[in-house]
Amino acid sequence: MAELTEVEFAGRKVMVPKGGYYDRFRSNPDLDEVAKDPAAGNIDYFRRIPKVMVPSRIGPTWAPNFYYRTGNVQALMLAPLKALRSMLPTPLEPLHALPGHGLVALTFFSYAVCDNDPYNEMSVAIVIRRPGARGPHALELLASVRRQSFFAHVLALPVDTEIARVRGVYGYQLPKWLTDIRLDISSSGVAASIAATDGTPDVTLTAPVPAFHRIPSQSRLSTNTSIGLVDGEWRQTQFVTNPIEFAQVLFPRGVKLSRAGGPISQLLDGLAVGAILRLDVVKDAQMVLYLPRPLQALPAV
Repeated sequence: MAELTEVEFAGRKVMVPKGGYYDRFRSNPDLDEVAKDPAAGNIDYFRRIPKVMVPSRIGPTWAPNFYYRTGNVQALMLAPLKALRSMLPTPLEPLHALPGHGLVALTFFSYAVCDNDPYNEMSVAIVIRRPGARGPHALELLASVRRQSFFAHVLALPVDTEIARVRGVYGYQLPKWLTDIRLDISSSGVAASIAATDGTPDVTLTAPVPAFHRIPSQSRLSTNTSIGLVDGEWRQTQFVTNPIEFAQVLFPRGVKLSRAGGPISQLLDGLAVGAILRLDVVKDAQMVLYLPRPLQALPAV
């Protein structure tokens, strides 16, 4: 286990790996030094994205945040519109996928190398209409698929390190808490799990190994936007993903999603999630996460 050291982050004392990325760089990395880390891989993508000091809820902060080596698995599931509307703040609207149904994305992330040191994260989000959008839902859905760009409202975003929790709660006002999260993508299969805060099992996802595709860096960038309230004002938070090795399976077989009654299980039950329409498994990718910025298309609450 890595030796830890105490640092100040967002006015709070948190423990981080001694000599790790946050301890050394404080979110403003020397990319020439990062390039020397074999675990980071090729980082040319990040050299074209300037980091700037910007104001935030936690004071002046270097942004955007860089994730040099990541993986994730996402199950995109159908859910009744009635259940989705009950979970969404007004005036957000679920994007219709099939008659009477919208979409819920359950995602497990593993960040092996990033500005805030390694951690795992899990997300439950409702896919929503782009704020201010008009016209048929079907056309908007097709356009989102074509552009690799979706809007969502995050309902839960637990993590497994304290610095990730503090950054998300105080910097982004996101529903984050600390718990055990695991993600393993190997030749034997895909296995992801999250525990309740008392350590008991909550949700487990397993799937067979899909057929992966390796593509050139920056050839399939996707931009996703989370919409939520920050201090009573609507904000949009964008993250850009640069996939390098991934698989995408429509109507996947052999996927098992087990719920053991913890908070995420209860959330999925409340959303009445059903069939998995698509399974995305990203074995290797890079990500850039921006700070929340004002969203003019919606009125303040």
